Amino acid sequence: MKSKPTSFFSSGAFMFFWMLLVAPSTLSLFAQQINPKILEFTQICAGGPHPNKPGQVFNEYQASFSIVGFASDVIFRVELSDPTGSFATPTATTALGPLPTTPPDTATDKTLVFAVPTNLVGSNTYKLRVVSSTNIASQPFTIGGTAGVKTFSAYYEAYTGPFAINNNQPTVSFCIGGKVILTVYNPTPSIPNSSPANYPQLKYSWYKDNVLISGQSSSSLEVNAAGVYFAKLDYGLCSDDNYRSQGVTVTSASGASAVITSSSGNPFCASLGNTTLAVTGGNSYVWKKDNVIIDGAISQTYLTNLAGVYTCDVDFGGCKSTGTIDLKVLKTNSTISGVDVVKVNNITEGETLNAIITSDAAVPSYQWFLNGVALSGADKSSLDITDEGKYKGVVTQTTGCIISDEFPFEVSFKVNLNVPKISNIVTPNGDGVNDTWIIPDKYLAGTNTHIVILSSFGEIVYQTDNYDNYNGWPQTAIEFNNFNPVYYYIITPTGESAKKGSITLLK
Repeated sequence: MKSKPTSFFSSGAFMFFWMLLVAPSTLSLFAQQINPKILEFTQICAGGPHPNKPGQVFNEYQASFSIVGFASDVIFRVELSDPTGSFATPTATTALGPLPTTPPDTATDKTLVFAVPTNLVGSNTYKLRVVSSTNIASQPFTIGGTAGVKTFSAYYEAYTGPFAINNNQPTVSFCIGGKVILTVYNPTPSIPNSSPANYPQLKYSWYKDNVLISGQSSSSLEVNAAGVYFAKLDYGLCSDDNYRSQGVTVTSASGASAVITSSSGNPFCASLGNTTLAVTGGNSYVWKKDNVIIDGAISQTYLTNLAGVYTCDVDFGGCKSTGTIDLKVLKTNSTISGVDVVKVNNITEGETLNAIITSDAAVPSYQWFLNGVALSGADKSSLDITDEGKYKGVVTQTTGCIISDEFPFEVSFKVNLNVPKISNIVTPNGDGVNDTWIIPDKYLAGTNTHIVILSSFGEIVYQTDNYDNYNGWPQTAIEFNNFNPVYYYIITPTGESAKKGSITLLK
């Protein structure tokens, strides 16, 4: 009896063999997990007095989580969302050392202590998560252990205590048909803690006759109805009734309404000189630009050639009125293309860079400059550039109102920056040598290599998929104290293992 031939692999054996080949890589891809635990807090109310450290403010929070599948050298950080709850542009936190109540870390259980920014924009819809230095992010923490609740209130109480409005005066009157503006009083802007107005991120709640006025959250309030008004600092669920202003009694009286006019029209031509702002006549005047009092401006007229929102508080005797004008300056719509006015434009010797100015100026004239000197014959809307240096293109409207738009930019020859190894020393002293971190070309833009730089606290200070040696990190000045700061990099090329190391900044 003949036996029936069989294939080398049965279907079951084939699947088993396939799993042996594929499953390990699949498991490693999905094995890393960060699992948030229940938070010790349901809201963040930072900035108030510390309950256990006299003279210090409270700004320390703990977040515990467990991990699976991470190497021992992986770094974790707490990440706060933006005020809307989105992590597209997260809010950075500051890593702190352990607190007396912080449990010790184990291989699988971690606790991070962190502080929120002192300029935090308050919101009731923040979220919190943990992110690893390998770019694995946890799900948002569940708040209060309640399933499905991921958002919470977070505020930094930059100012605590009572404050004043209306120049600390208890009464003010406005003319029938007019208005008066109540503003948070700020007599000493050089002393931050003297007024909440020194913290522009703060929000306010305004009340009329003890009833909340809907939709008003700025540091000033326009009033055209009699009543008793006051403001509170709006810290959401962290609000304190003691953080409020005095009440101001606002009354109406007969009299004129203040109106401001511009002698040169609005918008006006700044090249023709000042325009005269004139307000309706009254007994006394206080001029402001962009809500800041103009020293010495106490006449019925004010001369200026600057755009801005101008107001004048007019006392008609028995009542006051505020005139307002949003003064604009005539402009042309001009743009430049072909060059970057923010970064250095790097070209190779022999290469040509073409810069073009586009403008709607009437009868425009053009002039190009190199290192502050006008280029002879360079009076067209475009310029072919083959030399390095500091350039500037100027377009001028030559009829009617004379208006000029300037576009400065820099061009530099590329040098061969390709290095065999990743640099671990940077000297950002502005001498043009080793001012930025230089890495081999195989990791630069176009190679789809992900690069992350972290501070010694584990905070991400820079990350990109398109690193450029010619405009590399650091891109802003880094302050040196009494030590040379150390940073850490993670370079992850596509399809390769990550390269890790340190970068020391030297003076």
